[in-house]
Amino acid sequence: MIWPFKPRPSKQIARIEITGAIASETRKYVLDALKTVKEKKFPALLLRIDSPGGTVGDSQEIYEALRRLQDEVKIVASFGNISASGGVYIGMGAQHIMANPGTITGSIGVILRGNNLERLLDKVGVSFKVIKSGPYKDILAFDRELTDEEQHILQEMIDVSYQQFVTTVAQGRNLDVDKVKTFADGRIFTGQQALELGLVDRLGTEEDARLWAAELAGLNPDKATCYDLDEPKPLLSRVLSRNQSKSKLRTTMDWLEFELKTNGQPLWLYRP
Repeated sequence: MIWPFKPRPSKQIARIEITGAIASETRKYVLDALKTVKEKKFPALLLRIDSPGGTVGDSQEIYEALRRLQDEVKIVASFGNISASGGVYIGMGAQHIMANPGTITGSIGVILRGNNLERLLDKVGVSFKVIKSGPYKDILAFDRELTDEEQHILQEMIDVSYQQFVTTVAQGRNLDVDKVKTFADGRIFTGQQALELGLVDRLGTEEDARLWAAELAGLNPDKATCYDLDEPKPLLSRVLSRNQSKSKLRTTMDWLEFELKTNGQPLWLYRP
């Protein structure tokens, strides 16, 4: 006999999956999903993260929303293939973190990249005339080198962002700031190494994380199913995903779009 009633949210575990580069679209999806978790009163949330990181502001907003939800919901983060940089930052919004032994994680730090096409433009005979209100208005312009003063300004900005990252990791994991700085130099490490550093609590699979979330929320682990709060996809993405080669093309296009959108922005992003 098929039971005609769906499980109540109070007996289920909400599941949110964060994949790919973190940007404004990710933020919108996750914040809406977290709102649903609160409104439907799910007792636990399984946050699956498989991301190399992304933009600073979007990562911070997701983290803050998770922190606010902690008073009402048990949150377990599950690190997948990769949870680095901004992925780590978001994970700090969970009370508990589980990673696979071979998960690629870490890359705690900030990166900012710009393009210098000055030599290429000289070869083709192209130059720009710039009228600006101040000496730094065209900082990171692609047609010239940075000045020493501009490098100093940008380095200060990166240092401030880095300190925010380190402080959040220290608070989220109950570690001393100086201890975090010993491994927060951009390096990556495995889930096993992350456990030894205190960055994660346990090693295990996503299923292990689900069982843990059920235990924390006082649910029957054999009956507490996950309720997926999926990211809505446009029609074109759904069509492309049916074909693997087209899906790879879509992934490449997404990364190209992300690169163009974030050029010149500070990023919490692992760039191999």
